[in-house]
Amino acid sequence: MSSPIIGITFGNTTSSIAYINPKNDVDVIANQDGERAIPSVLSYVGEDEYHGGQALQQLIRNPKNTIINFRDFIGLPFAEADVSKCANGAPAVEIDGKVGFIVSRGEGKEEKLTVDEVVSRHLRKLKSAAEDYVGSKIADIVLTVPTTFTQVQKDALRASAEKVGLNVIQLINEPTSSLLAHVEKFPFNEDVNVVVADFGGTRSDAAVIAIRNGVFTVLASKYDTHLGGDELDAELIEFFAKDFEKKNKSNPKSNARSLAKLRHNAIITKKTLSNTQTATISIESLADGFDYHTSVNRMRFELVTNKVFSKFSAFITDVIAQAELDPLDINAVLLCGGVSYTPKLATNLEFLLPESVAILGPGSKNASNAPNELCASGAALQARLVSDYDAEELASALQPAIVNTPHLPNAIGLLGAQGEFHPVLLPETSYPVQKKLTLKDAEGDLLVSVYEGKHHFEEKTLDPPPKEEKKEDEEDEEWSSEEEEPEVIREKLYTPQTKLMELGVKGVKGLELAFNLNKDGVLRVTAKDLKTGNVVKGEL
Repeated sequence: MSSPIIGITFGNTTSSIAYINPKNDVDVIANQDGERAIPSVLSYVGEDEYHGGQALQQLIRNPKNTIINFRDFIGLPFAEADVSKCANGAPAVEIDGKVGFIVSRGEGKEEKLTVDEVVSRHLRKLKSAAEDYVGSKIADIVLTVPTTFTQVQKDALRASAEKVGLNVIQLINEPTSSLLAHVEKFPFNEDVNVVVADFGGTRSDAAVIAIRNGVFTVLASKYDTHLGGDELDAELIEFFAKDFEKKNKSNPKSNARSLAKLRHNAIITKKTLSNTQTATISIESLADGFDYHTSVNRMRFELVTNKVFSKFSAFITDVIAQAELDPLDINAVLLCGGVSYTPKLATNLEFLLPESVAILGPGSKNASNAPNELCASGAALQARLVSDYDAEELASALQPAIVNTPHLPNAIGLLGAQGEFHPVLLPETSYPVQKKLTLKDAEGDLLVSVYEGKHHFEEKTLDPPPKEEKKEDEEDEEWSSEEEEPEVIREKLYTPQTKLMELGVKGVKGLELAFNLNKDGVLRVTAKDLKTGNVVKGEL
C-alpha cells in the first residue's frame, strides 16, 4: 500500500495514534502541540474549534462549550447513556433519541452536534495529526474498542470514521491490542495467563487472556464505568478544599469556576507525584479573592487516595475470579492507562498477589512499555500484519469460524515414572494446535502414557526457625520476645485424571514427541526415535 495503515486508540479521556515507521519500528505519533496522549476533547469559542490539550484548557473558562468523555456514548440511545460523565463540560442533550450537545458559536448562534458528529470531528483531527507526521495521506486504520462495545456501537464507530475518509480495516479489543504491543518487545518464553488491566480517566477495564502457542484467548473481561483516575482526582480535590477552607473560611467547591481550578490542579498533582516525591500547588484567586499555595508529598497522596487504590486492586482480583482462576494461575498483570503511571498501583499488587505473578508497569521491577501508549502500539502492529492482505482475504480470515476456536477445558500431558503429571497442552489452549517436545535422555524400552490432567492447590505451612535466647549485652530494642508467625505457601499442582492413550517404544536413544490436536478435537501423538527415525503413532 502507498500510505501506511495507522493504529488508533480512542479513549474517553485521551486518544493515541501509532504507525510502523520505515525502520519497521512502532512510532507513537504526536499532534501539532507535541501531545502523544491527545485529550479526547473538542471546544468551541465563536467560530473557532479547539482540539486536544488546547480544548482541555477551555474547561475552566468555557466549560459549557467544551465536549468531554463522549466515546462511550457512541451507538447508545440517550436513555441508556450515563450522561453524568460529561457533567463538567458541555451538558449532554437528547437529539433524535441519541446523545448530543449544543454549543455556542458566537453572535447568538448555536450548533447542535450528535455524538456521531463529535466522534467524526475528533477522528478528523487525529487523521490530520497522523498525515502531518508521516507526510502522506491516511486512508486505512486499525481501531481499538472496549470489550464491552456492542455490534451497534462498532458499526456507529465505523460510520463516523468513514465520514472523514478513514476506512476501518479491523477493530480489535483494547486488552488484546495492549498485550500484543507488550509481547512484541518483551515476549513470554512459555504459555501464560495474563491479566491486562486498563485504568483510564473515567473507567476501568480488565481482561484475563490466555496465550497458547502465540494465540490470544480472552477468558473473562470486566469493566467499571465509575472507577478511574477521576476518583483519585476527587479525593485530592476534597483534601485541597478542606485545607483551603480551614485556612480561609471559604468553601471553593461552592463555585463552579473554583472547582474547575481545583480539578485541573488535582490532575497535575497526581501526574507530578507519579514521577517525583513532592508536588507544589499554586492557584491564584481560588475563591473569594484568596490564593491557595501548598505542597503535598507522595506518602500523603497515597494516604488520601488509599481507598481508591484498594478498589483498583479488588478490580483485578475480581476479574481473576470471574475467569474461574486462582491468583496462582496468573503469570503476569499488565498495567495500562494513565493511572498505571502511579507507582502505588504496582506496589499494592505486588503485595496482594503471589510472588510468582509479574507486575508489568511503572513502580515495579519488571520492564514494560509506556502504559498509555500500549494500546495504540498494538493497533499499529496489527495494522502491519493485515497490510499484506487485500480486503477479500482479510474478510475471509476474520470469519467467526476461524477466529472463534474451541479450547481445551483441561490439560493434556504425560504421566511420569512416579505417577506425576507433566502438562504439555495447558487448559484454554485453542485448537487446532501442534506442540513438540524432545526427551534427549530417554533410553531403552519406554511406555509413553498420555493423560488428561487437572490442577489443584495445596497449602504448606513452614514453621519459623527457633527463636534465639536474648544475649546479656543485647539491648531491649534489638531483641523481641514475640514469636514469628508460620509462613503459609500455596502451590499449584497437577494430577492425572483420564488415560487417553499409551505408546510403546523399544530401544530408543532420545525421543521426540509431537502432540497434534485437529479442529475436530482428534488427538494424534507420535513418538519418534531420534537415532533410528522409527515412529510410533496413537490417535484418540
